[in-house]
Amino acid sequence: MRILIVGGSGFLGDELVRQSAAEGHVVAATCLTRPGTAAGADWLPLDVRDRAATLDLMGAFGPDVVVNAAYRQSDWVTTAVGAAHVAVATAALGARLVHVSSDAVFSGKAITYAEDSVPDPVTPYGAAKAAAEAAVQAITPTGVIARTSLIIGDGGSPHEGMVHALASGGMRGVLFTDDVRCPVHVRDLAAAVLELARSDRAGVHHVAGADAVSRYELGRLVARRDGIDPARLPYGRRADTGLPGPLDVRLDCGLTQPHLKTRLRGAREFLS
Repeated sequence: MRILIVGGSGFLGDELVRQSAAEGHVVAATCLTRPGTAAGADWLPLDVRDRAATLDLMGAFGPDVVVNAAYRQSDWVTTAVGAAHVAVATAALGARLVHVSSDAVFSGKAITYAEDSVPDPVTPYGAAKAAAEAAVQAITPTGVIARTSLIIGDGGSPHEGMVHALASGGMRGVLFTDDVRCPVHVRDLAAAVLELARSDRAGVHHVAGADAVSRYELGRLVARRDGIDPARLPYGRRADTGLPGPLDVRLDCGLTQPHLKTRLRGAREFLS
């Protein structure tokens, strides 16, 4: 297949490039400022906020599959409007789209959310992600929306970096004991996304880890794996800070996992 990874220089994008290239596909990946580190792809500069540029780049490459992993938490246009631009270009080419979304589309009031749960975001980023989902569903109804949670790797993710910085005293802050998510390993997530790309599945799919853990418990798991004393990690309650955003959001992957060969491991397993 000819696969285009939009946002390929990000943490997930880099893994998608690696796995796609390893499977023997023709791979191109976009970046906003500089190429990613993964080999096996043609790196192409793209700002998805530019509708014409998005159409031109995708038309020139001619992908069979487009995976959109591009977002910027503080930028509505990149996250929401950019996703619509990618969907329009994908539909014009008759290609298949897998759009990566987030558990940020939920408020946490229900705690556990199935694939058919209606988004109720409470942050600007969550609202942008929900708007992106609506645009993708309207423009490319045969495509896939893959909602995920905190993405963890073997040392390269932002959360892992924060754990090291907090433990060393290089960063001030705490890990919240009441902020719960379902972390997923980047390899599992990328493999599942590519499986969905190759399938005839459509609509919303949840692709998150099997364990619901707090950010503090996740930090302790990372610390133990990396030989850091977990007692060095500062902790606190998000509810006491007044920070906006959901507390406990758990993605139920029960309707998705049976259709995947990739097993979505929990953090207690992949960080053991």
